[in-house]
Amino acid sequence: MTTFLETLNSRKGELLSTLIEHIQISFIALLIAAVIGIPLGVILTKTKRTAEVVINVAAVLQTIPSLALLGLMIPLFGIGVVPAIIALVIYALLPILRNTYTGIAEVDDSLVEAARGIGMKPMRRLMKVEMPIAMPVIMAGVRTAMVLIIGTATLAALIGAGGLGDLILLGIDRNNTHLILIGAIPAALLAILFDIILRVIQNLSYKKAVTLVGTIFIVILLVALAPLLTNRGDSITIAGKLGAEPSIITNMYKILIEEETDYNVNVEDGLGKTSFLFNALESDDIDGYLEFTGTVLGELVKIPPESNEAEAVYNQANTALDEQFDMTMLEPMAFNNTYTLAVKRDFAEEHGLETIGDLRQIEDIVKPGFTMEFNDRKEDGYPAIQEAYNLNFNDVVTMEPQLRYQAIESGDINLMDAYATDAELREYDMVILEDTEAVFPPYQGAPMFKHEFLDEHSEIVEPLNKLSGMITDEEMQDMNYRVSVEDENPYDVAEEYLAENNLLE
Repeated sequence: MTTFLETLNSRKGELLSTLIEHIQISFIALLIAAVIGIPLGVILTKTKRTAEVVINVAAVLQTIPSLALLGLMIPLFGIGVVPAIIALVIYALLPILRNTYTGIAEVDDSLVEAARGIGMKPMRRLMKVEMPIAMPVIMAGVRTAMVLIIGTATLAALIGAGGLGDLILLGIDRNNTHLILIGAIPAALLAILFDIILRVIQNLSYKKAVTLVGTIFIVILLVALAPLLTNRGDSITIAGKLGAEPSIITNMYKILIEEETDYNVNVEDGLGKTSFLFNALESDDIDGYLEFTGTVLGELVKIPPESNEAEAVYNQANTALDEQFDMTMLEPMAFNNTYTLAVKRDFAEEHGLETIGDLRQIEDIVKPGFTMEFNDRKEDGYPAIQEAYNLNFNDVVTMEPQLRYQAIESGDINLMDAYATDAELREYDMVILEDTEAVFPPYQGAPMFKHEFLDEHSEIVEPLNKLSGMITDEEMQDMNYRVSVEDENPYDVAEEYLAENNLLE
């Protein structure tokens, strides 16, 4: 409990900002869903044949996995709050639409006829007779939608929309239960609070309910717009994938650019997988991000490396980026964050494992756990390992990156993919198996931008290239360890490295 309270105290500022973001996203999505769903539900009561089709379509949309829906939003709307709200509205429509339709349709016909008999016009009959009677059913749908929105909104952090999901994902990435709870508990409490507010609104008169909802909406809108009304000068957005390493490096980029130029740098780390970041760069939702040479070849331009030399791989990746996407990587850092296969030290010693090829002799007892990305990458992932080493493991389990370490510690798996600079390799006493067939190309990190952006912001090139040839494998792993295991602030770790290596003026 003491550790939890200490973590809560150290993260209270972050908790407040993410809580406000979560409330903004959730309330706006719920309001939009209600504005669409309630009138549409009323209209559908007049055309019952159409109603069945529309409600079934809404039901089909809700069956789309939330992560898949967020992924589909990126090519259409980029990253950030807008695609997150659109996805949440889609999820919230079904309960509101169906309950509105059901509530209105089940109003006693005799009451409707009585209202018609005393001369009430359709709109007045709807507002004075049908809606008040159906309101408990409609509000039940709204409350259900609210719970769906608040729960699903935690995943919006994966596309840079913020919210309590930032803390939950950070906790998962750092294997920190306290951080997960700091994000999850407020989300649960928020659902309860919204439910109480909706119950209060349900019991108010129509005029008072509209006034209260309107007031809440205006307050949330003003809070959301406040940062946009502040003059912060020219800004650049640099992003990173999930993990301690991208957080550290992107903060180095921020410090270097802000020290030597007039730009403000907004760091968006923890944005998920390669495809998310690359799509965001293509759609100009971010200006640049940390990428690795081997990833460019294997996943973006999809060509095999012509050499296993770091400089040759960098040149090949940059040439292909230029030709296919009009993008470029600046000069790379020294460390090689290549893929590796790793096992626990005691397992390696027990079975005499030193190279990946040694796994053939124990193939029948190997229980591999790979990330989905590694399991699918044909040029430098599991398919390439199968071909180069004639390996074919049974029952490969795929999981999120950080979960692999927990799984190997618990014995659920005994082989995993990893990155050479992962701090957890040291924390969990892992042994890297030598890649004798050179399946994994060099993975040197460098900031990646569009040529057009660099032409307009050429003054950032020199400060960023200060990191060229800097940071060894050991230094990177040590910094990752400090952030992932010792829970140091990535910005502080980044600033300390730059200062110690005389990269700051």
